[in-house]
Amino acid sequence: MTFSITGHCARTDMTGVAITTSSICVGSRCPHAMAGVGAVATQNITDPTLAMRVFERLEAGDTAAGAVAAVMEGRANADYRQLAVVDLAGRTGHFTGAHILGTNRVVEGDHCIAAGNLLSSLDVPAAMCAAFESDPAAHLADRLLQGLEAGLAAGGEEGPVHSAALLVHHEQPFALVDLRCDWDDEDPVTVLRRLWLDYEPQMQPYLDRAVDPGAAPSYGVAGDE
Repeated sequence: MTFSITGHCARTDMTGVAITTSSICVGSRCPHAMAGVGAVATQNITDPTLAMRVFERLEAGDTAAGAVAAVMEGRANADYRQLAVVDLAGRTGHFTGAHILGTNRVVEGDHCIAAGNLLSSLDVPAAMCAAFESDPAAHLADRLLQGLEAGLAAGGEEGPVHSAALLVHHEQPFALVDLRCDWDDEDPVTVLRRLWLDYEPQMQPYLDRAVDPGAAPSYGVAGDE
């Protein structure tokens, strides 16, 4: 009931995830990223703590594939989990348990990995990777969104999706981009695209306010000189 693209930008070392699903609030439990470490999508019947375990292994020096193997070996309820990981070298790793829902597939691309379950077509993950790879000069958030949109265009899930999220980490311990549509009856991916278009021009000012508020621009709202 979920499909995602997890990626790394070789130009900037940003990492992140774009994801959508038929259930509510996918952004609260499935996409994860850590500056200087990598990004993880935890999906199907989700255990968010798996992302923390993978980050621990990546910080200890494991590759993405090695981290996934170490975390999932002997793990209780592993058969219900699907993981997709990218590390800071652009290497990928994944795990899909025996009890994953419906048609499922994982495709590893260039500095990206796409994964899904309850898919309408096995073509969905490959379409996502191809779209992500098509414009390496674009901002990682835009590339991830392009991948998500391509997955939807390729058939997406068997049923309609209702929530979507976009998460990107860069140099700070907090997210550079953290946008969510927690529920939409018709098209949460389009809602997410509109949020990104509105947020992108304000992204750097918000970062500046956190890092150097004295030099940051004003908010331009009533009462703010």
